[in-house]
Amino acid sequence: MSKKTTAPTIKVSKEELLKKANKPAEDAMSLHPFYKGKVEVVPKCCIRDINDFAIWYTPGVAAVCKDIQKNPEKVYEHTNKANMVAVVSDGTRVLGLGDIGPEAGLPVMEGKGLLFKYLGGVDAFPICLDTKDPDEIIKTVLYLQPSFGGINLEDLAQPKCFYILEELKKKCRIPVWHDDQQGTATVCLAGLINALKIVGKKIQDVKIVLVGAGAANIRIGSLYMAYGAKPGNLIYVDSKGALHKGRTDLAEHKEKLHMAQITNAGQLKGGIAEALVGADVLSSASTPGPDTIKKEWVAKMAKDSIVFATANPIPEIWPWDAKEAGARVVATGRSDFENQVNNSLGFPGIFRGVLDVRASTITDEMCIAAAEALAGYAAKKGLNADYIMPRMDEPEVFIEEAIAVGLKAIEQGVAKNILTKEELRKSAEFFIHRAIKDRDVRQKEGIVKMPPKQ
Repeated sequence: MSKKTTAPTIKVSKEELLKKANKPAEDAMSLHPFYKGKVEVVPKCCIRDINDFAIWYTPGVAAVCKDIQKNPEKVYEHTNKANMVAVVSDGTRVLGLGDIGPEAGLPVMEGKGLLFKYLGGVDAFPICLDTKDPDEIIKTVLYLQPSFGGINLEDLAQPKCFYILEELKKKCRIPVWHDDQQGTATVCLAGLINALKIVGKKIQDVKIVLVGAGAANIRIGSLYMAYGAKPGNLIYVDSKGALHKGRTDLAEHKEKLHMAQITNAGQLKGGIAEALVGADVLSSASTPGPDTIKKEWVAKMAKDSIVFATANPIPEIWPWDAKEAGARVVATGRSDFENQVNNSLGFPGIFRGVLDVRASTITDEMCIAAAEALAGYAAKKGLNADYIMPRMDEPEVFIEEAIAVGLKAIEQGVAKNILTKEELRKSAEFFIHRAIKDRDVRQKEGIVKMPPKQ
């Protein structure tokens, strides 16, 4: 009987890891001008010959218009409204770049549209607004809603992003979602569910430090608590230190003020270094690193610690540094590292389910259902410290996510289109597989040209 041999471990230098980490930015600078953008509009109807335009446009289309006028809900049957989402931004908080303006934010919104289509089969349109006024943004979205089945708010500065989302959820007839809040929270919860399985800890028992108290982490902490984390076990740390009841500088930020009242049971008053002592989980959505979080701070966390460093484009600490410091499970927001905890795993599948049942809103319970679907999919494939989340190249996960969200919307009574589980699966499979096939055909036929070899 022969002895089992194992392949030798290949040591990769930090220089090579850094080179790999910088490669996407280098490629982006050459490929964006090559394609001049990432999304375009193409017909979805047949055009057999020029006579078909009499059906799709005048005179035939007048009959369709009159039918919608008599019954406005028919717009979902006669048009693509049921599959169209507006990605709305003012460019005031783009990735880790800050207030770079609507034009500079457009590549990100186009990228969002690309992910919507390829991963969820959703037609998404980038709409960058030339105003920073929250009431003007609200007014504009309300004006836009007849054309869309849903609204994805993106890269809005806080605290106005909370106000904008709150007002639009009250006033819109269609679902409104702020991906930096709800999307990031959903995937972080999914990652935490599985990371806790790896380290053998329970959410109600762990000490969680949230570095950053902006839109993402406020919602992340809220969803952690909705799932069972004890408020007193959470500690928020912003640029001025831990949030606690004695902070007198939070009057203008009601979300931070609320968290200061309900979290941090021990009333710790230090900074990141002090908060991380003995912590089980670091959930960071803060200033891009790589030295926002230091190795020596991670080294003082509890045994089998979990580190989520989700800042983009550079995580708050490089994953290899966090592991060297003793972290058992490490995740970032980047697709080129293991354990991508990024909202790109959430919004395409979530909106697929939301649009298919024509939900009127997106609730925390729907987000939790999506998180459980994400976590469950990865768990079925087999968890380990470097695989706690599905990857973006696993299309079936978006189908499972859509089903879970659609069923939860129906259960909560916020869906207009009541579908069975199998009907939801059939719809999600159609849209998602169609988008993938469309990519394959367009690239094979040279409609989309492949870039020159580097």
